[in-house]
Amino acid sequence: MSKTKEFLIPFIGLKLGKHHFEYQISNTFFTNFDYDEFQSSDIKVSLVLDKKSNMLELEFKHKGTVNVPCDLTSEDFDLPLKGKMKLIVRFGDEFNNDNEELLILPHGEHEIDVAQYIYEMIALSVPLKRIHPGVLDGSLQTEALTKLNELTVKEQKEESKQEEDIDPRWDKLKKLLTDK
Repeated sequence: MSKTKEFLIPFIGLKLGKHHFEYQISNTFFTNFDYDEFQSSDIKVSLVLDKKSNMLELEFKHKGTVNVPCDLTSEDFDLPLKGKMKLIVRFGDEFNNDNEELLILPHGEHEIDVAQYIYEMIALSVPLKRIHPGVLDGSLQTEALTKLNELTVKEQKEESKQEEDIDPRWDKLKKLLTDK
């Protein structure tokens, strides 16, 4: 859980209507969750809390970059991230967060900790396969990529050589099929 009060929102003292909150997320935020996938991170999270008489509506949005290693070349690069999430908070007899879009807080609660929701939103917006943009456009030159290209070319040459070594009798049989 959050080790700071920065992510605790005391909604009991807020007026009905929309309230805006801004958070700047860095790697120290992720250390609270024992999450060390990023070398560095710079993410801006904006939260709009819409307080109504019997519930709260929270709308999270995030945009920024995280520095991660490429899955193909192991080169570090800044991966742009953005996303959004909605959460409805209702009040009931006991705490329940089984549903990812609905949170039930016990009657009498006066604050909500949004750190876990910010963490999940950011962690889930990272793609499963992280590929350096230089790999996609061909501008990245690394030792691993050079070796990978050499192996691909070698494999293609072996395949074409195997096609050349076909017994000529098969060609005559194929010709019989096309002569019909």
